[in-house]
Amino acid sequence: MSGVPGLIVLVVGVVLLLIVFGFLARYLRLWLQSYASSAGIGLFDLVAMSFKKVNPTVIVRSKIMAVQAGLGDESGITLQALEAHYLAGGRVPLIVQALIAASKANISELNFKLATAIDLAGRNVREAVQTSVYPKVIDCPGTKSGRKTLDAIAKDGIQLKVRARVTVRTNLNQLIGGATEDTIIARVGEGIVSAIGSSETHSDVLENPDVISKTVLTRRLDSNTAFEIVSIDIADIDVGVNVGARLQADQAEADTRVARAKAEGRRAMAVAREQEMIAGVEESRAALVEAEEEVPKATSDALATGKLGILDYYKLKNLQADTEMRRSIAATPTPVASPT
Repeated sequence: MSGVPGLIVLVVGVVLLLIVFGFLARYLRLWLQSYASSAGIGLFDLVAMSFKKVNPTVIVRSKIMAVQAGLGDESGITLQALEAHYLAGGRVPLIVQALIAASKANISELNFKLATAIDLAGRNVREAVQTSVYPKVIDCPGTKSGRKTLDAIAKDGIQLKVRARVTVRTNLNQLIGGATEDTIIARVGEGIVSAIGSSETHSDVLENPDVISKTVLTRRLDSNTAFEIVSIDIADIDVGVNVGARLQADQAEADTRVARAKAEGRRAMAVAREQEMIAGVEESRAALVEAEEEVPKATSDALATGKLGILDYYKLKNLQADTEMRRSIAATPTPVASPT
């Protein structure tokens, strides 16, 4: 029986040793790193992180990076702030790296509060700092549009195909809520098209393409966006089609079709009028035939009633015969004498 308590003590001791070993393996190395770098994170802080569901490795390494870069608690990078940002779903190492890069580049407008807000908003704060230090070049039109050039027409009707390159840098103060690159591309494209459309001739644009850049820059197209436009450079200008001449040709063709339609309408009206006149002539002929049919009846009635004598009747017949003879003579063509 004496061996049983000894075995229990041995098992308990082994368990305690395993617990101590696990504790040392998990927290001692991190504590030594924190102590050696003066990060100010103790053993109890590391144990408390486990209860808070915070990854102590991420917090310790981020704190060490900040301290080694000269960013202490006075810059807002405290242990509690790092834990709060981690629990909020933020990317703690990315925040610290961005703040270090901003400190090295003397970008004073970026602080810990603004950096965490940018990160929680879904933006890459480290990339934003890099773009603020090294400006970024954006092609206009963008690759997403599927177009290679911006097409604009000068006042003389000549089409110009333009490609531009916009150099921008991040405006950290407007990164939250500011418009993205797509807005910059759309605004610059609209400004270029408007500037070319205001030119009297396409030759003016080809001679001084920098006029377009200056005109567009004066419009402050980067307002309410996450970027600040550094420069707008016209990369290429090509002459397209003569849109004005094409429009005039299309208008002339349309006018011709309208004139043809009106002429066809007048011709149709003339044909209808001609048919009406022919119908009127036929009606007159029918009335004449009816009137001629009444003449014998009237003559017979006149002879029966004594209003017309026999001699007068024969005189009338002779007069009609002479009239018919004269009509036939007048209708017969005169033969042309052949030369001898």
